Amino acid sequence: MEYLLFIVAMAAFVAVIFIMEAVRTRNEERRFTLSLYQDYGKTVEKEYALERFVRMDSYFSRHRKEGQLDDITWNDLGMDELFKRMNDTLSASGEEYLYYTLRTLKRSDEELRHLEEVIQFFSGHPDERVKVQLAARRLGYTGKYSLYDYIDNLDILGERSNRKNILTDLLFLPLIGLMAVHFSVAIIGIVVLIIYNIISYFKEKDEIDPYITSFSYIMRLIQACGELEKITVPVCGGEWAEIRRARKSLQGMKRNSFWVMSPYRGNASGDVLAILMDYIRMVFHVDLIKFNGMLKVLRGHIEDVDALIGVMGYVETAIAVGAFRVSLEMRETEAAGAGGEKGAFGDVAEASGTDDAENGQKRSGGVRDSKKTVEVKEEPGSGLRAKHSRGWCVPAFIGEEQIEIAEGYHPLLERPVKNGITAGRGVLLTGSNASGKSTFLKTVAVNAILAQTIHTCAADVYRAPFFQVYSSMALKDDIASGESYYIVEIKALKRILDAAARKSGLILCFVDEVLRGTNTVERIAASTQILKSLGQSGILCFAATHDIELTELLQDDFDNYHFEEDVRDGDIFFNYRLKSGRATTRNAIKLLELMGYDQTVIERASAQAEQFVAAGVWKSI
Repeated sequence: MEYLLFIVAMAAFVAVIFIMEAVRTRNEERRFTLSLYQDYGKTVEKEYALERFVRMDSYFSRHRKEGQLDDITWNDLGMDELFKRMNDTLSASGEEYLYYTLRTLKRSDEELRHLEEVIQFFSGHPDERVKVQLAARRLGYTGKYSLYDYIDNLDILGERSNRKNILTDLLFLPLIGLMAVHFSVAIIGIVVLIIYNIISYFKEKDEIDPYITSFSYIMRLIQACGELEKITVPVCGGEWAEIRRARKSLQGMKRNSFWVMSPYRGNASGDVLAILMDYIRMVFHVDLIKFNGMLKVLRGHIEDVDALIGVMGYVETAIAVGAFRVSLEMRETEAAGAGGEKGAFGDVAEASGTDDAENGQKRSGGVRDSKKTVEVKEEPGSGLRAKHSRGWCVPAFIGEEQIEIAEGYHPLLERPVKNGITAGRGVLLTGSNASGKSTFLKTVAVNAILAQTIHTCAADVYRAPFFQVYSSMALKDDIASGESYYIVEIKALKRILDAAARKSGLILCFVDEVLRGTNTVERIAASTQILKSLGQSGILCFAATHDIELTELLQDDFDNYHFEEDVRDGDIFFNYRLKSGRATTRNAIKLLELMGYDQTVIERASAQAEQFVAAGVWKSI
């Protein structure tokens, strides 16, 4: 009786544990589901370990095509940070496809119109969106490596046959039959066979274990895409048909996959069922047999796995774009609610900067050394913002060779000053240090990329043709190859001219401080001719320079624009407003003064600069 009570008590204890775990899991999923509704559009903070970013381009690397952003342009524009800002996906497939999307410039209205339909559907149907996100969450991640890393290494496994495993399993039958005649001999034979199977099992298990993660992800992928197919999404008819086709081809992987994918596999918790299942695997090699069968199916249907990754990634990317749009709207609403003023630009709200506790003015940045801090301040009221802007727009693609942006800004800036431009030929930007030239170049470049990738621009208006986009902006000398900065720069510029020579489409390019890596005389001469080449038909070039001479030499090929500042009361104020014409102010020597340099250095530098401006010849002072 005591044993029975003990067994009942233990069973009740186990049942309570299972029930508590089930309740905890259900409550956690409810909280997460609620957060998907409530936090839609809020900026997501994620940790990005180095190995995670190393595998981020896996889908992109296997789907190369003409017109994708090259590494120089991607890195120049800091697109990794923009990717992280937008990454609201919940699976490896989703984030790898989002990365691929941001690097793949679409060249047709049809592709972008369909993407827009999917974005708008999920933006307007939160229940369907949440169902997709929950399926993506259950799919999850592959860990340290991309699924494609495992697929690429399938050849290492070689051709695997089940003949030996099946033969050793069949040997148990005659040994069991022998027990009726020679029991002791049969038992010895069974023990020897079990020992042999266990030893050979661990040898084979070590070979396949690294691939279990990938097989498990594929099984979850098949399951997750099956969940998507059950969600009614009229605009995804083509994608859902692709899911049905690919899942049908992969059915052979699903049958009896429990032996390979079981959560009990290799479980070290001491659970009796886990131990029993592991011994069955070791003795009869059932998981090895199933693995080899799954491997054979996978090798013949890798393109179907790729298709499922593409569909899951596409849908998650559309949802992430919708969330990105909402985040821009939320930021715009917050900025408009911060207070406004009536100014030269109509009904506007004052832009930002952090309040300076001492003088109440707006501060946008600073230059600091051990002796003195120089505040670089934004002109109060300079960040004018349209009250009725929603913070983003759908781009319009035109046949003319020009670009038009109204109230454009860089989406990574929390409180940006907006600018607009209409350019039908090259644009040459001049202006003082820190006045906003590089930021404006990146603003135009990033919006051009977003227009052709996610059909969303951080502007009120974006109108342009389809472009190939290149840049030469944030280059560094290459220590590994021994190439100087100048060599790296001229190679970067040459690749743009080579792309133009191929005549595969209009080119939009961005150059910051062309040929800064060489001497003044040759820089100006070479820069003039290179920029003239970049000003030819078929290329729309935006360039920034400190060489004011270029504004005269290139006035027949480029339109001049500038940014300027105001130095007063020991501070430099910037309004970050784009203005027509060439720059007429300089601030480099003034910054030396504000940083506390010796006054003699300041006076001599100023006199020397003024003398050169007047005579055009440098003289020692």
